[in-house]
Parts: sequence; C-alpha cells; structure tokens
Amino acid sequence: MRLAFWKKTEVVTKKKRSVAREWIDAAVFAIIAATIIRTFFIEAYTIPTPSMEGSMLVNDFLFVSKLAYGPRVPMTPLAVPLVHNTMPVTGGKSYTDAVQWKYHRLPGFGHVKRYDVVVFNFPNGDTIISEMPDKDYYEVCRQEGGAEAVKAKYTIITRPVDKKDNYIKRCMGIPGDKVQVIDGIVYVNDKPAQLFPHSKMNYIVLTRGMGLSADFLEDNGIEVKGMEGNAYDINVPNDKLDLVKKLPNVISVKLEELPVGSTLDGAFPQDTANFKWNRDNYGPIVIPKKGATITLTPQNIALYRRVIFNYESNKLEERNGQFFINGQQTNTYTFKMDYYWMMGDNRHNSADSRYWGFVPEDHIVGKASFVWLSYGPHGIRWNRLFHSIHSLEQ
Repeated sequence: MRLAFWKKTEVVTKKKRSVAREWIDAAVFAIIAATIIRTFFIEAYTIPTPSMEGSMLVNDFLFVSKLAYGPRVPMTPLAVPLVHNTMPVTGGKSYTDAVQWKYHRLPGFGHVKRYDVVVFNFPNGDTIISEMPDKDYYEVCRQEGGAEAVKAKYTIITRPVDKKDNYIKRCMGIPGDKVQVIDGIVYVNDKPAQLFPHSKMNYIVLTRGMGLSADFLEDNGIEVKGMEGNAYDINVPNDKLDLVKKLPNVISVKLEELPVGSTLDGAFPQDTANFKWNRDNYGPIVIPKKGATITLTPQNIALYRRVIFNYESNKLEERNGQFFINGQQTNTYTFKMDYYWMMGDNRHNSADSRYWGFVPEDHIVGKASFVWLSYGPHGIRWNRLFHSIHSLEQ
C-alpha cells in the first residue's frame, strides 16, 4: 500500500506599506543616522562672533571632528534629536535632565594639542538668565550685587555639561602648562607662544592728519574701532601690521594695552585683592593636570573654587581661612580631570579663559576640521570653501 503525503502550501501576501508609512520610516532612519553621525563622528557648526578673527570669520560654516579627541558619550541622553539645548521656534528646553550619565569618552585619534582650534561647552554656561541668554550669569551677578539679587529679578535656568552653549577658541595651554601674558604677548612655559598671521590685536595709530583709506582698510581686513583727532584705534591682523606702519601718513603705531595692575576688565578669577590681572598682563597661571596636587591658601582659592565645587562636584567650605572638602579639613587638593586654557585669535575682542578660567576635559566637544561654506557682506567667500582649519590659519 502506498501512502501519499500532501503538503499544504500557504501563500502569504505581504501588505504594501502606504506612501505615508514609507516617508515616516525614511524620516526615522534619517534622524537616527544623523544623530549617530553628529554624536560620534562629525558635527556642523557656525562661527557667530568675531572672537576668532582673522583665522575664523563670522559666518564660516565648519565641520568639527568628534573622532579627533574621542567622541563623548551623551551625558543627557533624553533629548530631542538634532537640537542642542533650546527648541527652535517655540523655545524652551530640548532635553530633560531626569537621566544623567557620568562623563565617558570613547577612544579617539589623539588628545587636545597646544594651538588646536577646539569646540567646547562654555564653562560658565551652567547657569543662564532666561531674559538675557547671551550674558554670562556670573558676570551679571558681580555687576548686580550677587546671586540672590539676580535670582529675585530674573528667571534662572541651569544646564548640564553637554547642554551648555558651544564655544570655539584656540587652545593656548594644555594640562601642566604655565601661561602668562606680558604686554599683550602670550608666553607658554616661559617662551613666546606661536604667532598666527591672521590673529588680530588692537593698535593706536597716530597719523599726520590724513585719514586712513577705506579701500586699504577693507582690502586688508582692518577694522576701525574708534578715532579721536588724528589717532585711530584699529583692529589689525598680525600679517598686515607692517603695511600699516609703512603708510606715508602714519607717524606711530602702538599696541593698545591695559597697564600692569589694572583690573578694569574683570579678568579671572575676579579677586582684585590677590590677582591684579587683565587681558594684556595676565598670570602666570599653571593649568591644572589630572593627578597633580596643589596647596590651597586664602590667596589662591579663587583660582580653584569652580574646579573643586562646580567641575569636580565636591562640597567646599571655607571657615576662618581653613578649607573643608567633603567635610574633611585639608589644605591640599588633587585634580580629578585635565584642564585647558582657551583664547580667541582676536585677542582684544574675545571673551575667553582670561575672563572665565579653565576648560575641563569633560567640556571638550571636538576639533575644528574644515570650512565647507563661508559668506560675508559681499556674498560667498569662495577662497575659504573646503579649506582645512590648518590652511586657513597659515
């Protein structure tokens, strides 16, 4: 007897997705892919202010490499994708700090080097005045009589590290370096720092009565900041200074600088009793290095308060000249992180480490890589497109 086995075959018809569903799936995939690229590989930024002129110009659009120093794992993971800290159009926070992860950085191609152009989270950006988001909260507190007076007058917002505003500056000091500014010249470890040709400084130019040619100023990227009689206050790139000195109607060119001992510009650490520093005569100051131990005194504590309390999350108390860290009396402190000293290339027009101090390693976002688009008052700057930062600073 033969047995016949019959296999029943079912035909499953796959339901075709709607056009709307296909668009939604594509959008979700694009957002996820863009978020991964933006977080771990490369991100686009725009230069908003002239603090890095003339190496970087306002409205330079650049890509910043996250791989250069190692991508930072998000510390505030619950956030709207592709938005930094504020919702577009509607305003308000684009994240929730209900979940906070500890700082961790994946391996990268290297570490922050001296003279790198670096994007980082603004150290003083942990507290924001809602009505004046572009103002430094701590500076406003000093101007208006303290934190309590400011809190009574304005709406205060606090931000986690990775949701602070992004800044871009040049790293002038790495962990362990000694940095000093003498008569406007930066010294690193007692040697003059590298001078970049397009970096700018302010000079007082005395003329014989004839004005400075508008065409000459525009062609050479020179800005007139002010004038009084035959004297001009001008902002000049380093490589154009000799041209100014050779003008037939120029009598003298002198660097505009604040004298030694002047504290009028409120330089960090804003302790005028112990630190009579300013933008042109500053330091010396040693940049904190992970594992290094310092001795704390009433004279130097102003340099390290934010490091100990804000950046490294210790409880710091000061009583009658004595220091208590996490409840223990001590006169020493060992740093948990590396720190950096950042300065703008437009030295007299830059709010940088001279005003708000050290940049912790967990604030480092990435290294400026290349400019992909740039435009100015006269349209697109074709000569800057797809140029590396290294080539533009030469």
